[in-house]
Amino acid sequence: MASISISWNLLTVGNANAILVHGTDMQKQVFAANEFNGRWAGTMCLSEPQAGSSLSDVATRAELEDAGDALGPRYRLRGNKMWISGGEHDVTENIVHLVLAKIPDENGKLVPGTRGISLFIVPKMIVNAQGELTGERNDVTLAGLNHKLGWAGTPNTLLNFGEGKFTPGGKAGAVGYLVGKPGEGLKGMFTMMNEARIGIGMAATMLGMAGYNASLDYAKQRPQGRPITGSGKNSEAPQVCLIEHADIKRMLLAQKSICEGALALQLYCAKLVDEMHTGQGDAAKEAALLLDMLTPIAKSWPSENCLEANSLAIQIHGGYGYTRDFPVEQYWRDQRLNMIHEGTHGIQAMDLLGRKVVMDGGKGLQLLASKINVTIEQAMQVPELAQHGNDLAGALKKIGHATKAAWASGNPQEALANAVPYMQAFGHVVLAWIWLDICLAHQIAPKSGAISAGIMPATQYFYRYELPKMDAWLAVVQSRDMTCANMAEEAF
Repeated sequence: MASISISWNLLTVGNANAILVHGTDMQKQVFAANEFNGRWAGTMCLSEPQAGSSLSDVATRAELEDAGDALGPRYRLRGNKMWISGGEHDVTENIVHLVLAKIPDENGKLVPGTRGISLFIVPKMIVNAQGELTGERNDVTLAGLNHKLGWAGTPNTLLNFGEGKFTPGGKAGAVGYLVGKPGEGLKGMFTMMNEARIGIGMAATMLGMAGYNASLDYAKQRPQGRPITGSGKNSEAPQVCLIEHADIKRMLLAQKSICEGALALQLYCAKLVDEMHTGQGDAAKEAALLLDMLTPIAKSWPSENCLEANSLAIQIHGGYGYTRDFPVEQYWRDQRLNMIHEGTHGIQAMDLLGRKVVMDGGKGLQLLASKINVTIEQAMQVPELAQHGNDLAGALKKIGHATKAAWASGNPQEALANAVPYMQAFGHVVLAWIWLDICLAHQIAPKSGAISAGIMPATQYFYRYELPKMDAWLAVVQSRDMTCANMAEEAF
């Protein structure tokens, strides 16, 4: 029950925000302020069986029924939606779906591409203008459940809209209310999608933290092996716990540097969200631009690297980690989804290299670089951190050179052929910056205890073991290597 609660709370908040920004005054009052309070759940309905990430191919139709309805222009929707988390359950009184669909033109044809997509509120149960349930069921039908690797606590569904099983108002067709303007559906949907991506990054981070804490606890308690001394291993000596072994410490330190660094990144992004709303003038605009730059990293970096952290947690448990006697196998299974939903890893990479770093003449990248350079300059004044500052400065320059090299030919196919390696390197630079900033904060306000004691070793680990990986990733980016892109289909 806990999993579904987390899922619908996240989706409901996203739904409410999309309606608060783009909905009519009546929609805001009925569907957001009054009713999104735990009594109703919300879902996002984007993908279709034939159109996963390719929203241009959305085929769900929305035909106008009443332009003067109190809740907004009322349409009848017909189509199918896939991968809908929490799409059907009995935990709440109502489920409010935000659905992407296309309004046919005067000839009855759907406008091709994403510019024809509109956004609609489609409740499972019909409500009146006061937001009260009428008791009538909308024409939204559960067509099937997806049986998943993880996330077993949240139903994932295939939904049919307008199949005729239910007939609200005496006829088939799912009743939906237009949110915002026709053809601007993605604008409304991405109001909550971008927040959802940060939420996925936080979910990935917490799953990584759960695995780290579980494996740390296990390593402290599990006797295994004996220390090797100059005279060899003494079989009669008492066993030591796993945490006494260097390789176990390596795997724990890897998890610590990944998960605690990811958590700091998520908290920084949350701070930027606050500053977007509380800041004045240029400060708010700067926070929005910086968040826009970091969102692909906030979503993708924890999703990929905390998955590796969860794998290391299994490894520390040994054979027990592969069983259901311990929770770490579930953490890995649940984690694996985070590289896929709310924008796949590859989509985040293309968004970063294809749009974010080059938009407005690279204004966002320049802003992020200026923030990183401030940290570098401060670190150079601290003897213990000066080398890390130098390393980060070099890494930042490499990102700049790789960005220019990727786009040197002006050919998007060449530039984006290695977008994922670019994003991996970019993310590592961001996390190196985050760790160095944590160290500086600790210098200003030192604290005692285990958390404080682990800051420098975790930073050192990240700079010595993780950051050097970026050179291999950026090599193919800078050369615009086309090995993968040019691979012939018949050669596989």
